[in-house]
Amino acid sequence: MRAVVQRVNRASVLSEGIKTGEIGRGLCVLLGVEAGDTEADARYMADKLRKLRIFEDENGKMNLSVTQVNGEVLCVSQFTLLGDARGQNRPGFTRAEAPGRANELYGLVVDCLREAGLTVQTGVFRTHMEVALVNDGPVTILLDSRKQF
Repeated sequence: MRAVVQRVNRASVLSEGIKTGEIGRGLCVLLGVEAGDTEADARYMADKLRKLRIFEDENGKMNLSVTQVNGEVLCVSQFTLLGDARGQNRPGFTRAEAPGRANELYGLVVDCLREAGLTVQTGVFRTHMEVALVNDGPVTILLDSRKQF
């Protein structure tokens, strides 16, 4: 499971032209589910997102998590994070999980974050979405449940 995590002042998502999610200060997470990912990957990712210390403390150091700053999360599914363009100009997506299973695991990440007390907004799985955000910093972190980077 892969995620692009951005610390944001605000973010929103339109699905098929309809706003389905909007947050203030927090994390904008683009989440891709890889073929073979399990519930353990989803729980790992949710825990990592919840505990990731990328918000500044009173000394200007990135020491605080989204939970500690009472932030929100916008989580958007994005299978293209598993795109492979190493040998060509047009990416292949064979590493992305099948839609049904991907949606289950994406939903589990969202559920785990909500169970931890976070406000989580989402897009709509398998629709055309437009994501808008104001990146704070800018701060952008890449996560991989298999720890490939």
